Amino acid sequence: MPVPTEELKLEIVNAATGKTLGAKAAPSADGALVVRDFPDDGPRPEQWQLAPVPAAQGEQAPDDQAYVIRNAVSGKVLDNPAAKDRGVRQWDAAAGKKGQQWHVVPVEGEAGLYFIEGATDGAVLDLDDPGEDDTRIVLREHDDGAESQRWRFVPAEPERTSDPVLRWAALGHWNGRQSWRLDRSTALRPTPDATPSFSNMLLVLEQFGSDKDAGEWKSDGANRSPGGQSGWWAGAGARFLADTTGAKRSDIVGLKPAKGAVASSGRGDGTFDDERVLHQAVPSPNPADLWTLVDTTGDGRPDIVVLATDGVRVSAQDEEGKFAPAGGELVLKAFGHGQQAGGWLADRHPRFVADTTGDGRLDVVGCHDDGVWASLQDEEGKFAPIADEPVLRAFGHDEKAGGWLADKHPRFLADTTGDGRLDIVGCHDDGVWVSLQDEEGTFAEPLYVLDDFGVDQGWSSVEEHPRFLLRTTEGGALDIVGFGPQGVVVSRGRGDGTFEPSKLVLNDFGLAQGWTSGKHLRFLADVTGDGDPDIVGFGDEGVWVSHSRGEGRFEQAQLVCRGFGHNEDAGGWRVDRHPRFLADITGDGRVDIVGFGGPGVYVARNLFRRFRTR
Repeated sequence: MPVPTEELKLEIVNAATGKTLGAKAAPSADGALVVRDFPDDGPRPEQWQLAPVPAAQGEQAPDDQAYVIRNAVSGKVLDNPAAKDRGVRQWDAAAGKKGQQWHVVPVEGEAGLYFIEGATDGAVLDLDDPGEDDTRIVLREHDDGAESQRWRFVPAEPERTSDPVLRWAALGHWNGRQSWRLDRSTALRPTPDATPSFSNMLLVLEQFGSDKDAGEWKSDGANRSPGGQSGWWAGAGARFLADTTGAKRSDIVGLKPAKGAVASSGRGDGTFDDERVLHQAVPSPNPADLWTLVDTTGDGRPDIVVLATDGVRVSAQDEEGKFAPAGGELVLKAFGHGQQAGGWLADRHPRFVADTTGDGRLDVVGCHDDGVWASLQDEEGKFAPIADEPVLRAFGHDEKAGGWLADKHPRFLADTTGDGRLDIVGCHDDGVWVSLQDEEGTFAEPLYVLDDFGVDQGWSSVEEHPRFLLRTTEGGALDIVGFGPQGVVVSRGRGDGTFEPSKLVLNDFGLAQGWTSGKHLRFLADVTGDGDPDIVGFGDEGVWVSHSRGEGRFEQAQLVCRGFGHNEDAGGWRVDRHPRFLADITGDGRVDIVGFGGPGVYVARNLFRRFRTR
């Protein structure tokens, strides 16, 4: 587990005994610390906070950051009194005292375990007698094989609250129009002084649902959406939101083999028109085809791009909003799932449509068995045939190209240096690797830049632990944000292709807090309109939001909508049947919640700015 930020409260647990660091059952005047059991019906264990020691003025923080380990209740700190018996105590804080400063050193090859090392002499926390109850904490010379010198930080339970939830009440008018007013719901007890940020759910369209009367939609094909990556792929039966016209607001799009692509245009008020055919079906559609809507040429109008059997096909959108040709023009005989186009497989070979060079035109990039392949788009809108060799023999499925697995090792195209060119970033078993792109479009050999976000650190799969590359502060470098085993982890980007050591910034949305890929969805999106991404999670009880504080930190989560959740009283939404999205459907610059339930399309409007008092 990464070292937690200063705000998080922790229990410190000894790896050898499983017992928790704290005072004696009858605390003594000398402040001595022990490890002991804390029964469920007794007092709770002490909680601690790691406060980083600030660097001297004009100096950068050293690589071996020192911390003051502070009792979250009493304010006393972990102290080395330099006594003969090397006993460790909790004592009053003294500014600048080296005996109260500690290094937190990861145990190599043991995810989530640390040595707690004194800043003065390098001695580490150990147990006086590991076999005894209430054994004292002492300082000893570091022994890499001593399990009693290894410690685990366990975050406290999240401090969740709720916003008031508003429900829609339908109104009838003399002219036959319908509208809705917002009434307070008594379903939740709100946090004091909070204001609504989302309305409750409203059924706005009785189509695109999984029920028979709503179209009996079912996702049959792959639905690939790299976390934090511009560009996504949808398979047969998928429903999603996209700006189909360039109007800067989202429409509903669905893929049905018999009909082709159908859409429902947003009206700008949170409702949608009836279903219409967006793109005619091809004579023999292949369920393995993958679709996306992107502006390939920079003219402001999104086009349909399909990874088909024979390669990449594009249906351009004209000025009247029509897509042609129906089957798409074959623009590139590569990146397709047929053998004649390279035999690219959805569960093995990630592919991206992105502007890799900064020229405003989208290119096609993919990671095959033997490495990275690319086709650049020229000034005339033509895609260059792929070369005889991959542009980089890395990030591929085969062992010679790194042994990257699609279900375990997420890969991204992202500008980590701010030069306008996209680099390749991947999270492998051992952590994060980066390949920088130079001015000539050449990708350098990958560099190992961070020992986190990998399988070895507990990030077991792409689905269970989503990871994103995005700016957590407007105008800053790209950071890595992930939903890890213990909660939300952030590594701030340095703007040169490397990243700062990761931090556990929030004790929520992780496996330890009950969030699983089989039940829950987690996203990053700007809920408040301030330019910084917030965390949005579709949990058991409904929708939870953790507002950004900037600089890669987030507030404790609040329940903002009693709907779209896994529990039956929150709608009984299921990950495999009910897609949910965050998208601006009104054009006001703030994301709303849109979900495809059984009866059709549900919406919860974003009310944050209208009612904002924070």
